[in-house]
Amino acid sequence: MPVSLHIRYLNHSGAGDLVASVVIATMKCNTLFYIPFFFFFFFIPRLFFKSTTGADTMAPNQTLLDNGTTLVSQNGNFEFGFFSPWNSGNRYVGIWFKNVPQQTVVWVANKNNPITDLSGVLTITSSGNIIIFKNQSDMVWNASSPSSAVSNPTLKLLGNGNLVLKNDTTDDDNPDGYLWQSFDYPCDTLIPGMKLGRNLRTNQEWYLTSWKSIQDPSPGEFTYRMHTGGLPSIILRQGSNITFRSGPWDGVRFGGAPVLQQNTVFKPILEYNSEYVYYTFQNTDVSIISRMVVNESGLVIHFMWSRTRNQWVDIAKMQSDSCDDYAICGNFGVCDINKSPKCACLNGFTPRLRQDWARFDWSDGCLRRVPLNCSMPTGFRKISNLKVPDTSTCILNRTTVSLEECREACLINCSCVAYARTELSGCLHWFGHLVDMRMYAQGGQDLFVRMPLSELDSSTKSKKVAVIASVSAVSFLLLLALTIWLIIRRRTAKNKAG
Repeated sequence: MPVSLHIRYLNHSGAGDLVASVVIATMKCNTLFYIPFFFFFFFIPRLFFKSTTGADTMAPNQTLLDNGTTLVSQNGNFEFGFFSPWNSGNRYVGIWFKNVPQQTVVWVANKNNPITDLSGVLTITSSGNIIIFKNQSDMVWNASSPSSAVSNPTLKLLGNGNLVLKNDTTDDDNPDGYLWQSFDYPCDTLIPGMKLGRNLRTNQEWYLTSWKSIQDPSPGEFTYRMHTGGLPSIILRQGSNITFRSGPWDGVRFGGAPVLQQNTVFKPILEYNSEYVYYTFQNTDVSIISRMVVNESGLVIHFMWSRTRNQWVDIAKMQSDSCDDYAICGNFGVCDINKSPKCACLNGFTPRLRQDWARFDWSDGCLRRVPLNCSMPTGFRKISNLKVPDTSTCILNRTTVSLEECREACLINCSCVAYARTELSGCLHWFGHLVDMRMYAQGGQDLFVRMPLSELDSSTKSKKVAVIASVSAVSFLLLLALTIWLIIRRRTAKNKAG
């Protein structure tokens, strides 16, 4: 009985081509006779379609199979290939840290379309398409370059973890020459060199999205993205609801995220100009491995790999306590984690619903004891060490520089309810409700809240009364001490005379 051998491999387009077929005539001989034929037809396809293994680059005549073959960056820091998340049988294509024993994935290609077996194949075409197939011909995921100037494209895993499609003559360090790059499509993780923000010229946005679960990298509920109105701030949302706000960038750090400042592990960087607004970071040493993650529970954490403890260590949590919950104290309320209850109204304001505040429900916030109107004389009350309010009702005024200029600009506009000066040029003016404020033991910013002069006068009078009372008490004590001293001195003199 004839024996038929059919060898099928993927061509550049990903379709299965029959590249070898042979019929071996019926022979009554030992099965060892067929071994040379199997070897011959097994190796012939690899002359046409090479499978990568351990290299950092793929060409159009190569494939990445789900058989353990991977791309490894030249510096050995990152690896690219097929993987399964923890406790999952689904297969994905992604990038992970090469030198971390616990496989830690930083980017996933087919996050919305997993492969359920080992039939996955990744290839690139001569026209600049990156394609993942399953079962030889079913396309799972693809990415392509919008550029028409594609010539001898290659897919390369760079040493910073960026997977780039580029022409073979393009320098690795020239992002403008990339045809496509994974850094433009973040998942749940930010690593050094990746951006969180927006290209103001093209409107391209880079933001993080949590995984649905630790077994499922498809988009979860939480997004972490840059707000570019006024001064830049980073907003965490669950669906459409804000759950955390970093506070505006003040030229040094984000006002509501004090952990995002330079430390021994990483240096935060904000690029803010007419073309770009984005946050990124650099590790302080090339030996450090760190990442920022939005996890499936909505926590934003910066991790560092500890070689001594052989585990990830969290070194910066954006949400440090319940006062970081967005607008927890409502309008004109301020949170202080060191007080009980933690929510209080600003001076000159009173709870809107006292019965709710008595039940520790502060969501309805506060209202003014004396409502403002444009005909009344007003001034400003200074509040220090504050996470300034949500800047969505705020305007950045770049024409004012000094604190006094900020005050005057707010004072002449009766709709302006507060102002603060920034370390950058200009100041912030708020209009409407002030929401999402918290106190810090140290640090924070100064906020000047508009108040009726009657409120400020009563405050001033109270302060004067307190000062007078203090001075009177001190004077009385000094007079009492002097009287006692004189009495003792006279008695001593009489005793000596006797």
